[in-house]
This record gives sequence, structure tokens and C-alpha cells, in this order.
Amino acid sequence: MNLERTVDLPAPAAPLRGVRVVDLGQYIAGPGAAMALAELGASVIKVEPLAGDQARRIGRYGESMIRAYNRGKRSIALDLKSDAGREAALRLIARSDVVIQNLRPGAVDKLGLGPRVVRGRFPRVIYLSISGFSSRGPSRDRPGYDIAAQAESGLMSVTGEPDRPPQKVGVPIIDAAAAHLGAQAVLAALYGREKSGVGEMIETSLLEVAIHLQATTWCDYLGGAPEPTRIGDGQPNNAPAAETIPTCDGYIVLSAYADAHWVRFCCAMGREELATDPRFCTNARRVEHRAALRAVLRECFSGMSSDECVTLLGRHQIVAGAVRTFSQVMASPDIQESGILVEAAAADGTYYRAPGLPYRLGEAPRAAPPAAPECGADSDAVLAEAGYSDTEILELRRAGVVA
Repeated sequence: MNLERTVDLPAPAAPLRGVRVVDLGQYIAGPGAAMALAELGASVIKVEPLAGDQARRIGRYGESMIRAYNRGKRSIALDLKSDAGREAALRLIARSDVVIQNLRPGAVDKLGLGPRVVRGRFPRVIYLSISGFSSRGPSRDRPGYDIAAQAESGLMSVTGEPDRPPQKVGVPIIDAAAAHLGAQAVLAALYGREKSGVGEMIETSLLEVAIHLQATTWCDYLGGAPEPTRIGDGQPNNAPAAETIPTCDGYIVLSAYADAHWVRFCCAMGREELATDPRFCTNARRVEHRAALRAVLRECFSGMSSDECVTLLGRHQIVAGAVRTFSQVMASPDIQESGILVEAAAADGTYYRAPGLPYRLGEAPRAAPPAAPECGADSDAVLAEAGYSDTEILELRRAGVVA
């Protein structure tokens, strides 16, 4: 919700000040990578179709995508299918250090803005492409969203209850991870260019990112473990590990599978005898007797609130967390004091709250870039910076090339 407010934003760290980025992306992965660079000080121009990023046209959740992944950018709306629009985009790229795109397969090549064409003309440009599937595989021409990567990477096969259908993760986690990993690759390429003077073509895919996020499970499987399956909460080889346990007012999660941690847990609960119980005295035995173990855990916590459980266990250095709703997370002092939720201010004085970068640089305060721009809000200024005269800009508008 937009609110009227005067916001005096502190100056954030800006190590990428002077770096110019052209963002041709839509939805989350490409725009998110570009925004991560903007939050580090880069100047980012979002090049949109005349009708805008497709996320602008899919209702409330799409508008939330715009707010979440386009802060700190300026927007120009161009008809890239026209010669004049394509020329304008190339003039912007000529002044830039980085180009980012995650359009459907083949789209940028058809527009004459693909990585080989762009880097052939501008060898210092770093060009990041994010696709659904690897460009080297047979699925390279398939469209790919977050959900397809979750399905085809094995992630859904291990998510959910064993006797229920596979489940997706509750948020578009692959898109979000691709954004940050893409930005990481761009930062590496910028560093490399300082030494070589030459840019780089970078490719990643949602499918590869989804595999990467499951590295431990994949290494276990590749090392000879049985194929992983859905088990709901818990972990197949450790106990208690990632156990979801009901309390009198909700749920907690608990991990205490290292033998030393298990002993501490038993002492914390006043159940010292469990540490030497033959069913529970080693991790292997606890895994073997998981059902009995879970019954004991439910017994231990059923009369306590989630906060009481977390406080008690934390005092004994046992890993635990309360399962919180979004409203409960908002009320959490840990979140409030962290500063992760920032205020993105628009030029008209309105603002909205959004998650900022999940890290700080030195002692610099965490602060949000300006709010996500409206489609084409900066078209004239961006074109003028690229060398277009007022007359030329007016002609582009009359021809329907720019909005």
C-alpha cells in the first residue's frame, strides 16, 4: 500500500557507482539480478516493451514483482521490433558495462540484441543471459519458469509428505536465487574485466540454479546414497533434524542430531534418561526409532508455547525456531532490528516497504534505492543522455517507437 510520507534516506554503500547496466529482463530473474547491482550503486536502465514488463499485466502479484525487483532503476519503453527502437537500445548499450536479459528463448536474437551481436560490437560489455534450460541441451528452446525448474531438478520430488503428491516450494525460490547468482557472476566478470579489458558472455539457467541449490542432497546421491524421496519434515539420515513439533499455540522446528547436542537437549528438558535410552543413544538408533522419538518430542513440548520452547532450547544452545506466519515475522524484534525491510520512496512522496539486500557493507547503513519506476517514466531523459535531441525524441514518440 502506498502512503504519503517524507522519507530521508541515508546514503548506502555504493561500490558499483559509475557502472551502467541495461536491463532487458522481465518478471523476476533478470530484473532481480539488475536490481542487486542497482542496490550496490550501479545505474540501471530498464528497457521495457511499449506495454511494459509482462509482470505489469498479470494483476496484483505481478505488480508486487515490479516493486520487489525493480527498485533503483529508470525505465524507458521502446518498440524493439522497429529499426529505430533497436538503434536506441544499441546506443544505450554502447554506453553501458552490463546487459542482462531473461526473455523467452531466441527473443533477443530475433531483435538483433543477442549476446554475440552485442559483444561483437561492444567487446567490453558483460552480457548475462538467464534461461529456463541450458543453452547446450535439447530443451534450450523450451520456455522455462521457476515451477518447471523445481519440477525437473528433483526439488519437487523431495518436497511434501511421502503419501501425498509432490509439492512446490511456497515461493519462487529458483527465480530469486537465479537473480542473486546472476549478479554474483556479473561482479566476477566486472573484476575480470579490470585485468583483461574485455567483457564476458555469461549464461545460467533456472534448471542449473535449482540443481545448485540442492548441492548437499545431490552430492549424497552421487556418492551412492539411495535416491532421495519425500519424507515431509525431518531428514533421512539424522534425527532429530528439521523436525516439526506441535506446541500449545503452533509449531516449532528442532535439530539436535549430533550426540553432544542430543545430550544437552535431554538435560534441558529434564529427561536425562533419554540420553542413554537404547532407542536414542546414537544418531543411527534415533533414525531407526524415529516414530518413537517423535512421540517423545511431542510429549516434551505439547504443554509449552512456541516462544517458551525456543527460549528454553536457545538457552541450552539447541537449534530451534518457531514456525511463524508473515504477520508474526513482521512483529518479530529480530526482523524489526535487522533493517531488512526498507522503504522505497517515489518522487511523488509515496513509498512502499520491501526486503532489501540481505547483507551490509562495512558500517554503511542499509537503505533502499528509489521505488520501482512506472513504465517509460524516464524515456526522454534516458534518450537525451544517449545523445538524442529534443526533436529526435519527439519524432520517436510520433512514430510510436517510444512511450
